[in-house]
Amino acid sequence: MNYAVVYASVTGNTRMLAEEVRRVYGGEECVYFGTSGADVPEAGLIFAGFWTDKGDCSGKMTEFLEGLHGQKIFLFGTAGFGGSEEYFSRILERVKAHIPEENEIIGSYMCQGKMPQSVRKRYESMLEQNPEDQRMQGMIDNFDRALAHPDEHDLKAFDRALEALRTAERNSGE
Repeated sequence: MNYAVVYASVTGNTRMLAEEVRRVYGGEECVYFGTSGADVPEAGLIFAGFWTDKGDCSGKMTEFLEGLHGQKIFLFGTAGFGGSEEYFSRILERVKAHIPEENEIIGSYMCQGKMPQSVRKRYESMLEQNPEDQRMQGMIDNFDRALAHPDEHDLKAFDRALEALRTAERNSGE
């Protein structure tokens, strides 16, 4: 089955996952690999990747998802705050709400991703204003943990999700 990989990535995290899709699925069947602002040809499967912007996907990805009709879709994304499947699930539910009902969401994956250094500087400035703010210190600590993500563990987990999807697709064709 041919497929398209459409993604939005600011820091390179989501692009890293997009490249993993192409590696696992192979380039032969890939009809499109790129950002969500372009014309995407028809494909049997759409891999839609996003970065998390205020608990949702970015505006360009929202527009792309809202324009899909009759597609099989696998969502993947990255979020600067991570570690909680519950948090990732809430983000995925918001993103899924942009997809018209006539599409079929056949899977999803999310992991933590690094954030731009400007975010840490903003947190540090806020902590300077209120040095006792434990919440802000926690946000700085999370920023530092996120610097290594997506890491090898994240990519292996994503590979397992992609392989499970490939197996399910093969079995449904038999």
